[in-house]
Amino acid sequence: MTDRPDAPRPDAPWPDAHRNDPRAEAHDGPHVSAPAEGPRSAEPTETSEIPAAPPSPRRRSRPAAVHWLGYALVAVILLTGLLSLVWTPYALSDMAGSRLEPPSLRHWAGTDQLGRDLFTQLMIGARIALIVGTGAVAIGAAIGIVAGVLAAFATRFLDDALAAVFDILIAFPTLLIAMLVVAARESASLGTAILALGIGLSPIVGRVTRILTKRVLAKDYITAARISGTGWPMVVADHVLPNIAPFLGVNLALQFGLAVMAEASLSYLGLGAPPPNASWGRMLQEAQGTVYSAPWAAVLPGLALFALVIGVNLTADGLRDRFDPAGREG
Repeated sequence: MTDRPDAPRPDAPWPDAHRNDPRAEAHDGPHVSAPAEGPRSAEPTETSEIPAAPPSPRRRSRPAAVHWLGYALVAVILLTGLLSLVWTPYALSDMAGSRLEPPSLRHWAGTDQLGRDLFTQLMIGARIALIVGTGAVAIGAAIGIVAGVLAAFATRFLDDALAAVFDILIAFPTLLIAMLVVAARESASLGTAILALGIGLSPIVGRVTRILTKRVLAKDYITAARISGTGWPMVVADHVLPNIAPFLGVNLALQFGLAVMAEASLSYLGLGAPPPNASWGRMLQEAQGTVYSAPWAAVLPGLALFALVIGVNLTADGLRDRFDPAGREG
């Protein structure tokens, strides 16, 4: 008769043979089997049960302080642009000053090669930047939101086709699309620059709108609204647009900064607002020949452009933290 397969061999050690060892009992006392546990960490286990300390008030206040800096920069430039509508230190065509005069009490930012006051040009440049940024974002939003919502409601084939169109247009730089539009119109003007930049921004807005709309359409309250007999136009007006507006507003704020940079680039290349409009990009183009003899003529419009773009980006970041606190904490 053969042995059972599971029977231990006589010469095999028993698993708990150490329990009969009197030396182990004398040293450690009676053996008690410990429950199975995972691998030990390097730190004591008690520290893992201690809740993490909440962030200090100073750390929580840092983002708010940075956001307030963005609000302040945007407010200063906005007030400067509005003030230029009713008052400027000198007329834009006034060339009474000396050529390349440094900043002084008479000319706060100095003068350019023609003796024109640079502070006056900075004020008018702020107005032009705000007009171009607002107009381009408005045109881009009008085209992009309509196209994005239609893509979200379209059939699968049409949705994929529109998504591919968005991706192809986004692959081209906004400045390049704007230059093509200006070249097609065969005229460089402020209106042409606004239209060109709006068309260039529309694919970005359309893609974001499509993604946000498809997320909203997957919610249960959309199904409930359709069951109750609500038509798709009312669903878009009452549910889709109000729910995507906060996040879409953050994206439009970022596109505003992109439009301002693109307008300055167009003006630098001579494709933006023509003279006598004093665009910051045109001021940089005119000052490149005197950057060593009169550096303030190039530094000041560059700082103004930098302040507006940074202020808008910080404002957009503050709006994102306000409407998406979970993302901020993550």
